[in-house]
Parts: sequence; structure tokens; C-alpha cells
Amino acid sequence: MIYYDYHLHSNFSSDSDTSPAGQVEEAIRRGAKGICFTDHMDYDFPCVSESGMSFVFDEDEYWQHINELKERYKDRLEIMTGVELGLRNEPDETGELKELYNKLLAKYPFDFAIGSTHCLEYTDPYYEDYWIGKSAYSGLRTYFTAYLENIRNYDNLDTAGHYDYLVRYVPVSEDWKGPSSYDPKEFMDITDEFLKLIIHRGIALEYNTAGLKYGLGFAHPHDMILKRYLELGGELLTIGSDGHKPEHIFYGFDDTDGHLRSLGFRYYTIYRAHKPEFIKL
Repeated sequence: MIYYDYHLHSNFSSDSDTSPAGQVEEAIRRGAKGICFTDHMDYDFPCVSESGMSFVFDEDEYWQHINELKERYKDRLEIMTGVELGLRNEPDETGELKELYNKLLAKYPFDFAIGSTHCLEYTDPYYEDYWIGKSAYSGLRTYFTAYLENIRNYDNLDTAGHYDYLVRYVPVSEDWKGPSSYDPKEFMDITDEFLKLIIHRGIALEYNTAGLKYGLGFAHPHDMILKRYLELGGELLTIGSDGHKPEHIFYGFDDTDGHLRSLGFRYYTIYRAHKPEFIKL
């Protein structure tokens, strides 16, 4: 059993209605040792009118609230404070967002920072508008390329969040019957470069179980990518549910340790004050 969930959200994220205390109580009920809140901070999110969500929280309020919970539950659960940063590769976005995120991480002594790519080409590819005029292959290749550029361009990241999650949202078509159509080998040239980059920079790879929750049959990233990460010498692996509701935190964790061991992993990683600590699977 994995006893630490290092990717979960509360109502500080626009897409969650669950209070931080609600997530804490559920983690305690499940016998967890620790959790890390990683609420969304997506400065300049492009689809506010479509979604009604800004994905930006009040920084001071967040910091104060999570640290109050740390004190309140200190004898029952270890609570870490983190953030999920939405990275952008559009030329007029990258510099500004990089500066804003660096200021945020310098102002508050977070334990952990996830770097994720949620938007590209000035939109959220969750929406069908992104896919107009694109095949499944070209849309995914654009995403993987943007992801690689973002990891190259941004600083102070501890882990690379939910690589290949976009396979959930590819519209069904003649060349895409659903997630079973996804073949990581088609993008392995980009993925190899990405994996070598995070290894070189000391950034972890996230194992995100939300793919299991969505019925893909695999977590993010795909097992083929996890095996390649090990082949290249990767060691840092964080584990998170990406849970936005109490019933989704620690999702699939009962089987995760055995599955990761079967792939060749022997440890996973948690972070305190941005410093990795290895825990045996």
C-alpha cells in the first residue's frame, strides 16, 4: 500500500467542491501517513468563459489555511503544502508565467511543485475546438512537443505531472476508437527527449492514477513510458491520485506498489521542502 498521496485538490482549485478538511478526514479514514495538497495555479487560463473556472487561488489564504490544517491534524496526519503549476509554451505566455511562478515559489516555502501542461495553442485541449483540423496523431504530437518545451523552459519543478493525460480527451474518429488506440511508440522520439531531460535536471516523473479512474486501463504515463524511464536511469517517481473528491484520493493505490515493482521500480519519492526522500515499495 502507498501511504502518501502527492497530487490532490480541494476547493481552492476551481474544479473541486471539497474542502481541504474533507480531504484530510478521508485520508485519515484510509489510514494514510501523509498527503500533499497541490491545488491548481494556472495563471492566464484561456478558457474561463467556456468553463467558468479561473484556476487561480488566493495565495495568502491558501498558505494560511493549509498550514492551519497542518497544526490541527499534526498528531493524525502529515500534511504537506504543494501546488500544481499550469505551464504554457506560447511565446508571449512563457516568459510572464515563468516569472510569476518563480515569484510564487520564492514567496512561500512550499514542499512540492508539480509542473503540468493543461493548455496549448491558447486553449484547453479538453474542448473540441483544439481538435478541429487535427488528427489524433497530430493533436497528441503537438501536446507532447509543448510538454517537452515547458519542462525545458520552466524552473523549480519537482515532478512532471500526468504525462500523456491528453489521451483521455481525443475525440473518437476513424483513426481513434478510444484510449486503446494510443500507442506510446508513435511519440517515443519526443518522450525519450523528455525523459532524458527530467533525469538530467533532477525532476521526478509522476505516476498519476487518474487514468485508472477514467477507465483507460493504465495510469499516467503508460507502462511503456515507465519502463523506458527506468532503462534511461530514472529514479525519482512521485505518486498521486489527482483526486478532486474524497472518494478519488488514493485511487487505485492498493495495487500500485505491486504494479510498480513488476515494472522494476523499488522506491517511490515524497518531498519535504522540495527535497526528495525515497520510500521502499
